Amino acid sequence: MTETIFTEDAYAESCEAEVVAAGEKGVVLDRTVFYATSGGQPGDTGALRSAAGREVAVIDTVKDRETGDLLHVTEQGVEPPAAGDKVRAVIDWGRRHRHMRMHTCLHLICAILDSEITGASVGSEKGRIDLNLAESPDKEALGYELNRLIAEDHPVTATWISDQELAGRPELVRTMSVKPPSGLGRVRLISIEGVDLQPCGGTHVGSTAEIGRVRIGKIENKGRRNRRINVLFDE
Repeated sequence: MTETIFTEDAYAESCEAEVVAAGEKGVVLDRTVFYATSGGQPGDTGALRSAAGREVAVIDTVKDRETGDLLHVTEQGVEPPAAGDKVRAVIDWGRRHRHMRMHTCLHLICAILDSEITGASVGSEKGRIDLNLAESPDKEALGYELNRLIAEDHPVTATWISDQELAGRPELVRTMSVKPPSGLGRVRLISIEGVDLQPCGGTHVGSTAEIGRVRIGKIENKGRRNRRINVLFDE
């Protein structure tokens, strides 16, 4: 399996790697900083650079549904690096960092409203979270509380528990539609100190202040007990 450097260090912008396989679906590396589409967070984009200076653009990163391999999808019409080649994997850091900020922001909304998550989407400009709520929250009050928690600069850290420990603590699981990433013997928990704790495989900032000021957009009714909350960076 590919070593996923972003799991331990979301701030790593590049790494040296070796191509394990390359085909029509994409390039598999022995290690990578590229996050693959999962949990509502888009896959990273960037480039694979050879020692000779040749660069191949990565336009998406996904997981192969059949093999589970992490695939770096390269631009069409350009020959990808071959198995055995050494490359430097470099992500589009500006885009990734905005995903990290937004993903952490959505965790805060979930904590404020203390509700189960029915869906989510992380974007570089805006995001949304769908929550199991019978009534829509007050938009102004939610925006105020969200920006208060952001400004308080709560540390965001990752810890690990075993699959068995998670099974014994079902209250940690906040998602209704997507199961936490498990099956490898351990599960990563994302902690926003004093605010939220839940399993998550995505990338996050190191403190809430790094999110920056945001504003609540439209709050939509998506069902009898489903409210969609849109949020945008207020920059």
